[in-house]
Amino acid sequence: MEKYVLACGSTVDLKEQHLAERNVYVLPFHFRLGDTDYNDDFGKSISYKDLYDEMARGVMAKTSQVTAGEYEQAFAPFLEKGLDIVHVTLSSGISGSYESCLIAKKDLEEKYPERKVFVIDSLCASSGYGMLVDLAADYRDEGHSAEELAEYIEKTKLRIHHLFYSMDLSAYVRGGRVSQTAGFIGALLKICPLLHVSPEGKLVIRKKLMGKKRAVAELISVMLADADNGENYDGPCYLCNSDCIEDAEYTLSEVEKAFPKLKGKCKIYDIGATIGCHSGRGTVAVFFLGKPRIGK
Repeated sequence: MEKYVLACGSTVDLKEQHLAERNVYVLPFHFRLGDTDYNDDFGKSISYKDLYDEMARGVMAKTSQVTAGEYEQAFAPFLEKGLDIVHVTLSSGISGSYESCLIAKKDLEEKYPERKVFVIDSLCASSGYGMLVDLAADYRDEGHSAEELAEYIEKTKLRIHHLFYSMDLSAYVRGGRVSQTAGFIGALLKICPLLHVSPEGKLVIRKKLMGKKRAVAELISVMLADADNGENYDGPCYLCNSDCIEDAEYTLSEVEKAFPKLKGKCKIYDIGATIGCHSGRGTVAVFFLGKPRIGK
């Protein structure tokens, strides 16, 4: 079997130790909070709570992707050792990291013609992206080649569903994803939008609901329709949250009621800094495997 490296960006929103144990190489995204630059390094440089506290005070947060040069610098040592690369990027629907990695791939394969760099656009985000990388690590560990792994990831990525809601729209307003008027009215009426990630890897508002309980009920309804085997779903289920663990635990309890075979199996993660800079505090997301994403 050929040897290769499985890599991803820090926006997979899993735990750093978990990724190290899975032997997955991680490239950090970057963000600026006020006048200070940080790496998205799993909350080591600045805790997630402090990040959201600063954003709540009105401090501006801006993110930046991994550049083509950073990809080349990170991958070259592996290629020099005779290892190929399988890199899974954050969705091209919300980031330019895929295009940057393609530029790096072209340059690197010219410098190392005997090596291969596989670049896969995950069309996923946050812990849904993380789920895809976890599944890829499982498949790699079964002894498959780099080419076979790349094919598996392509076949699997649109089966990962993302459903999320937010009780605080302020970050979405600041980022231009929600108008100021809509944000004001939403806060006044306690509107809680339920969003998903489209087949093109873009964030799409699925439905606007009044309050958290209705948003979670709608999330469960959609999950029942789309998950493998409906209410008998027993596959991977990840949740993540941006400093609102009580909302995440409530959502988890409702998911486990609707899907009894998941009880005790779901995993809760933190939304990392890169995604959190755009979501702000108060977002909960659920990810699961189901029929291929279609439609909007």
